[in-house]
Amino acid sequence: MIGIGAIGRPMAHRLLAAHGALTVTGRTRRDDDSLPAAGATWAATPRELATTARTILLMLPDLPEVEQVLAGEDGLLAGITEPTLLLIGSTSSPTGVRALAERLARETGGLVRVVDCPVSGGVDGADAGTLSIMMGGEEDDVARAARVMAACGTPVHLGPLGAGEVAKACNQMIVASTILALGEASVLAERSGIDLGTLWDLLGGGYAGGNLLASRRDKLVTGDDTPSGLARYMVKDLRFAADVAEATGTSPALLPALRAAFDEVVASGYGDRDIAVTRRFVAGRG
Repeated sequence: MIGIGAIGRPMAHRLLAAHGALTVTGRTRRDDDSLPAAGATWAATPRELATTARTILLMLPDLPEVEQVLAGEDGLLAGITEPTLLLIGSTSSPTGVRALAERLARETGGLVRVVDCPVSGGVDGADAGTLSIMMGGEEDDVARAARVMAACGTPVHLGPLGAGEVAKACNQMIVASTILALGEASVLAERSGIDLGTLWDLLGGGYAGGNLLASRRDKLVTGDDTPSGLARYMVKDLRFAADVAEATGTSPALLPALRAAFDEVVASGYGDRDIAVTRRFVAGRG
């Protein structure tokens, strides 16, 4: 596994516990790294990792980061000499994933096969092992990937390669619209003299309730937007949703407004805050 960040690390611990062996690598190794302490093997480079693993999970932000770990004399491709299944957990362009898979198959003589498997559920879901895992690819490849990923949540095969990324784009549209509405509603309620804790406890039991409100309730109440899911990632995710809309001949009504709003969030300097920064963002607009 490569990509042991906020979501990747708890996933790695679950994979290690379920399968009994896991090789990981990253840009730097912390002296107090919990994964080697738990029994994971640390590879010095992606190439070294590829010499020992036939299934490789990449939990990286997007395809440019994937390309970085694939390329070069110490990259993954330099170490692949046997059939290898590459699981791309990045939230990325569906067409980009398909193009990457075609290129890797061509360059490796068919040794590398690809499944896309973006996840939803955030750090809370990764910790609890309840992530929604959206999978696209050939049936046999996905079945193998699902057996690996089941330790982290619920893997579902949605269609051919790229289908997982389409599902994640749909997911991110819903998340973006919901967190923006929650931020706006928090400002409206606070300026009307309503206690936010009381409000969200009440509304959480109705149609406004859901996993996103439950996970961000305290942040919205206190205004704490220390990062868990970075707001700036929503910009690229919504761009992928727009790509899907164009490819399917869809003229969305809400998506353009969401893209403009999150572009403004980032332009306002809030890109490295949690998505709950929508409360601060809306309040600052006047």
